[in-house]
Amino acid sequence: FFSLREFRNDFLELLRRRFGTKRVHNNIVYNEYISHREHIHMNATQWETLTDFTKWLGREGLCKVDETPKGWYIQYIDRDPETIHRQQKQERKKKQDLDDEEKTAKFIEQQVRRGLEGKELEVPVYTELNRENEEEKVTFNLNKGASTSVAASSKTSSVLGQNALKMVEGAVKRKDAAHSSGQLKEKKKKSALDEIMELEEEKKRTPRRDYWLQTEIIVKIVTKKLGENYHKKKAVVTEVIDKYTAVVKVIDSGDKLKLDQTHLETIIPAPGKKVMVLNGEYRGNEGILESISEKRFSVTITIHSGPLKGCRVKDIQYEDVSKLA
Repeated sequence: FFSLREFRNDFLELLRRRFGTKRVHNNIVYNEYISHREHIHMNATQWETLTDFTKWLGREGLCKVDETPKGWYIQYIDRDPETIHRQQKQERKKKQDLDDEEKTAKFIEQQVRRGLEGKELEVPVYTELNRENEEEKVTFNLNKGASTSVAASSKTSSVLGQNALKMVEGAVKRKDAAHSSGQLKEKKKKSALDEIMELEEEKKRTPRRDYWLQTEIIVKIVTKKLGENYHKKKAVVTEVIDKYTAVVKVIDSGDKLKLDQTHLETIIPAPGKKVMVLNGEYRGNEGILESISEKRFSVTITIHSGPLKGCRVKDIQYEDVSKLA
């Protein structure tokens, strides 16, 4: 029984520490497990094959397991209360971001609708020139009551009709020019709206990601599974593996550990210190921390390098920025 429990615990600890909650082939984990000299062999347990052990892990709810043409895959289920709390916090953050995006989209839609209301183009209507009486004078009303009249005769009327049509066309062209000028003014009025839409397009090009690790940042170890010697200790990220895993160097002891990002937290320094943005549209930019808003759980920074140098960014959430080493 002791061998069974030790084999199970060692296998799961390797799976958790090495692969976190990623889906991985069971043979990969097992081969790495048996590479250690002091491992407990499966023959000393109740399971005859790795497949039997994998199915047992699934039945007991210790891992998610699924069979594929390439074999069995397993995925560690992290039931640590701290991890669950952080995952719930991340889910709430994602929902808040989606709500904010939806509100912005509705705002833009309302602005566009207001801008287009009552802006239908006036299409000029042309009518045929007809006279019931050849002796009747022809009168044209053009802009502010201007009129033109001539004595009625067949030849004169023909010439007048041609000139009048030209004058009407000129008036229509002037109206179109005035309408175009009005459109330019309308575009100027919508410049603020255009800026909002451009900003949203820029955000779409730099969406939030579910990973945030960056080298040279200082983080806090929050998992208790490594013991009190490492719990709440500060460390520097020296390497990022597969986006979600970091090799960190503990500042106090110099020990190097390989940890999943769920076991780490960002650190907010005092104002005036250097930080790096880890997520969102300003991801990867370094800056100086200007102020901290405890009520909004956010900070304000001034970017000090790159194309955005000098740009002041407000309301960056705590988890999206961390102190630089």
